[in-house]
Amino acid sequence: MKLDGFGIFVEDMPAMVRFYRDVLGFEIKEEENASNVYLLKDGTLFLLFRRSDFEKMAKRSFAYADGINGHYEIAMSVENYAAVDYSFKRIVSKGAAPVLEPATQPWGQRTCYVADPEGNLIEIGSFVK
Repeated sequence: MKLDGFGIFVEDMPAMVRFYRDVLGFEIKEEENASNVYLLKDGTLFLLFRRSDFEKMAKRSFAYADGINGHYEIAMSVENYAAVDYSFKRIVSKGAAPVLEPATQPWGQRTCYVADPEGNLIEIGSFVK
């Protein structure tokens, strides 16, 4: 098997598409309000699937985390420490919820965390001073 991409199940498709497209710069492949939206970032497929539509397809309901949650993260890298700080400020100013301000970790990575409109964690980091 080959990893083709990854996806998340979303409640508010238009808000999530706008966030990933307009704030994080993902390339959108579908309409903003489709059931199944394909985004592309650096050659990686990122799928947003409307929760209610997936549940209809699967003929069952699922449990979902509410609020800012730590079930997983989407990791994004930038060129250097200064870019981590800049990206954090820029993304928060565009509506991302701040979770962890930029800090240099003991393992040498400068990292920060924000949350998307549905509370999924996004890490932005760099190992380059």
